[in-house]
Amino acid sequence: MMTSKLVVPKYALVAVVLLAFACSLTSAYDPSPLQGFCVAIDNPASTVFVNGKFCKDPKLVTADDFFCSVNIPGNTSNKVGSNVTAVTMEQLPGLNTLGISLARIDFAPRGLNPPHTHPRATEILVVIEGTLHVGFVTSNANDNRLFTKVLNKGDVFVFPISLIHFQLNVGNTNAVAFAGLSSQNPGVITIANEVFGSNPPINQDVLTKAFQLDKNLVNYLQQQF
Repeated sequence: MMTSKLVVPKYALVAVVLLAFACSLTSAYDPSPLQGFCVAIDNPASTVFVNGKFCKDPKLVTADDFFCSVNIPGNTSNKVGSNVTAVTMEQLPGLNTLGISLARIDFAPRGLNPPHTHPRATEILVVIEGTLHVGFVTSNANDNRLFTKVLNKGDVFVFPISLIHFQLNVGNTNAVAFAGLSSQNPGVITIANEVFGSNPPINQDVLTKAFQLDKNLVNYLQQQF
């Protein structure tokens, strides 16, 4: 009796191998970080932070765990004329593991929310009152292109994750905006504060060459932050 031999086309074998490889990559994918860094430690008794927060016993959860009020305007009496009221898992414990957060931004006339980034979140902004000039800058790979728009009440704008962006009140009255962020702990890096206000200060030779500035001006800027 003759036995038949199953012949599998080469492209089918390649497809199976690629599928298996893709599955192995998917199962090995790490969750997004929720803080700037997380140093590995072997001793559980010495751990403090986790990628998020420890969870409350569901039997002890109340409606207040999912509630927070942002109806009070922030104090804009500062150098930049703006105030950000954050609503992250720190202010609203029920946000833990949900991957979202919010911020209320108040602007005095001509107030500025300075150039900054959110290392772990995309931001979507809606103007509630006033007129804002907003924008973001793309990465070096995209030629550092600047995208800007003037927003009025009811307008919406999105800032891609980790890109430098800003909002400026171009009106003569107060302005208010709300921002939704795609992380329960988006983080914020205000560029000027980070560069000129680091502790300890960045070597002035570094800043002088990086920004092509006179050392006296660098010294002045470091004193401001």
